[in-house]
Amino acid sequence: MTHRIDIWTDGACSGNPGPGGWGAIVVIDGAETELNGGERATTNNRMELMGAIAALESLPAGAHATLHTDSQYVKNGLTQWIHGWKTASREPVKNVDLWHRLDAAAKAHTVTWKWVKGHSGDPMNERADGLARAAIKALR
Repeated sequence: MTHRIDIWTDGACSGNPGPGGWGAIVVIDGAETELNGGERATTNNRMELMGAIAALESLPAGAHATLHTDSQYVKNGLTQWIHGWKTASREPVKNVDLWHRLDAAAKAHTVTWKWVKGHSGDPMNERADGLARAAIKALR
């Protein structure tokens, strides 16, 4: 049976670097699961990556999902730039540990990547942002 899976993710940082949080909402056939976490010393980009990683790693193997993110860094990084990074001999890629993890998590599924404009009233994106900010507050 194929499930309808939609995911919204976001990351936030208080200072960059500084304490950061990520949030994700995973909706499988209408049932919602909220995920979030944080780190005391991190960057916004790392938290954006972690939101997507955690959401994809939470899915059953072979899932078909649509992942909504307000991060061009995450969406374009995985769908376009990573191919060049794997073969390039230029400067080391920032957050390479998380890019490898996201690449593996995405390859375990069929993922459609959708960019949504951040802080523009998309209710699920706003909720994911709220989860990321709540994770930062929980670190204090």
